[in-house]
Amino acid sequence: MSLLALPFVAIVTLRATTFEVAALGIAELVPLLLFGLPAGAWLDRVHRRPVMIVGDVGRAVALASIPCAYAVGALTIWQLYGVGFLTGTLTVLFDVASVSILPSIVAREDLPGANAALQVSGQSAQVAGPGVAGLLVGVFGAPYAIAADAASYLGSAAFLARIGVEERVVPKEQRRAMSTEIREGLAYVWRHPILRPIVAFTSTANLFNSILFAVALLFAVRQLGLSARQVGLVFMLSNVGSLLGAAATPKLQRRFGLGRVMLVGAFSGWALLLLPFAAGAWRIPMLVAGLLIWGTAAVIFNATSAAIGQATTPARLMSRVAATRRLLAWGAMPAGTLVGGLLGTYLGLRTTMFIGASGRAVAGLIVLTSPLRSIRTMEDADAIAAPLNESLIARDLTLTVSEG
Repeated sequence: MSLLALPFVAIVTLRATTFEVAALGIAELVPLLLFGLPAGAWLDRVHRRPVMIVGDVGRAVALASIPCAYAVGALTIWQLYGVGFLTGTLTVLFDVASVSILPSIVAREDLPGANAALQVSGQSAQVAGPGVAGLLVGVFGAPYAIAADAASYLGSAAFLARIGVEERVVPKEQRRAMSTEIREGLAYVWRHPILRPIVAFTSTANLFNSILFAVALLFAVRQLGLSARQVGLVFMLSNVGSLLGAAATPKLQRRFGLGRVMLVGAFSGWALLLLPFAAGAWRIPMLVAGLLIWGTAAVIFNATSAAIGQATTPARLMSRVAATRRLLAWGAMPAGTLVGGLLGTYLGLRTTMFIGASGRAVAGLIVLTSPLRSIRTMEDADAIAAPLNESLIARDLTLTVSEG
């Protein structure tokens, strides 16, 4: 819901400029650059479920401050930046913990299906959230629509409290300096023959996605003349395809192989070229079609790449690898958002969206030229990653003997 409601507070309620709206997106992403790697090393040392619960409650409180401040006439763009930074920080902790806790909840062979199920859950929220947000923004105003999202985080915390899981953390006697463990996570991802091209692709794709989406809402509202309800409808309809794609992911993986479905997801960016050309009576169908095709393939790629990463990463490195992947993949987003804001200011909204869509379209070449396309089963992924993991095991044994 806040994906739509929070920018609308800036655009409609506070009359923010193009650059101020882009800066709001940056405020939400900066915590990833500051805390991403330390978060991964720390989460390998603690139980992750309590961290996720605290993260949900904290985000609920932060978001609830927006309608409270608006009610007394004290809401400013700087408060939105502060809320974005705080929720972004807690989201970093939550997301890294959620990725690394999953192998403790389900069996290794069930990871592809479990990640697909999580994509179904996420896409269900993406379908309902923008539509509900658009309705609430239209009826109550954007600041009060955010109150509903704050309540949803409390619901999430309540569900997480019911999960029974036996987590394994790194024993104190096996811990090293935080900086050493951070470097180990970085080095592992860099040397990993599967994770490296995945991260290279997602970083490039997210850079250009961020350029495009930095101005997408402004483009829809100020250039295409769409209302909050119409924007919510666009997101809701486009995310229906993502939901269906997420539900079909396990069957597609079995039918075509892991690598092929990832390749299709990587090249889905071509559909985003429909967005900058949207105009007139066809503007809403073109927006929906572009976002639907891109989003459907993207969730299939995300579920598949997450499962491969979890299955081929040693348990003791799980949080650090998750944090490293997130930092490298999402770290380009603040830069892309900043560039998008500047390009939108000086070149115009439609031109900026075309630049972002074009860059995302060609990013799929990274996957096409990598070993990813040859992976059909999880055993294929194991074989590709085996030399690295075997050398890691041998090094750990050597260190254990020498320390003993």
